[in-house]
Amino acid sequence: MAPQPVPTVPPDPADRAALAGDVVRRITHVAAALRHHQDREIAELGLTPATARALHELDPDLPLPARDLAEGLGCDRSNVTALVDKLERAGLVERHADPADRRQRTLVVTGPGRRVRARVHQVMSDSRLLAGLTVEELATLRELVWKVSDGGCPERCDDD
Repeated sequence: MAPQPVPTVPPDPADRAALAGDVVRRITHVAAALRHHQDREIAELGLTPATARALHELDPDLPLPARDLAEGLGCDRSNVTALVDKLERAGLVERHADPADRRQRTLVVTGPGRRVRARVHQVMSDSRLLAGLTVEELATLRELVWKVSDGGCPERCDDD
């Protein structure tokens, strides 16, 4: 289906609610399309969206306790345990004793995990849906998206 042209007639200020509703529906459509492409490519890496986000959240150069990963993902520690188990079975993450507190375990990204994490980052940054925009349009879109997201997300944006 070919994209529909953007109306060039200025919107009626009295119809602000209808215009805003249309914008929200279009943003939702774009978000769903982005998620569809990301989920498909993440699955090709043998990951689920949740395990991909967990791997992406880990800094390959800084071992991290699982509780800190749970906090970063905004989820319960028991959920992180299952995610880390999957990443560990795939050889992407290892649990090591924390040198500062041997009772604590930290998560370390392995060599293969670094490569997959880099690919996950590429997938999560895929901009193919924006290919038809000029640099100026992209800059305007970024500014508008930033504005409506309150200068970033006041709450976690990536729930799963």
